[in-house]
Amino acid sequence: MTTKNVIKVLIADDHAIVREGLKQILADTKDIVVAGHAENGIEAIKLTREGTCQVLLLDISMPDRSGIEVLKQVKK
Repeated sequence: MTTKNVIKVLIADDHAIVREGLKQILADTKDIVVAGHAENGIEAIKLTREGTCQVLLLDISMPDRSGIEVLKQVKK
């Protein structure tokens, strides 16, 4: 598997156990790599701007910003 074929995912969720569970699920797939994780919306936006991922896996309900708000911000 070359690095071109790998899908880089950023997980954003305010619950550590959910982030860890998703990381374990995705670890079973050869062509998906967890490129990072964020525990709030602001951190997710920051990491997305750094360009470390191709896919965002967002929690809809986070304390500082919802996943929908993060998605709107990233889209701009």
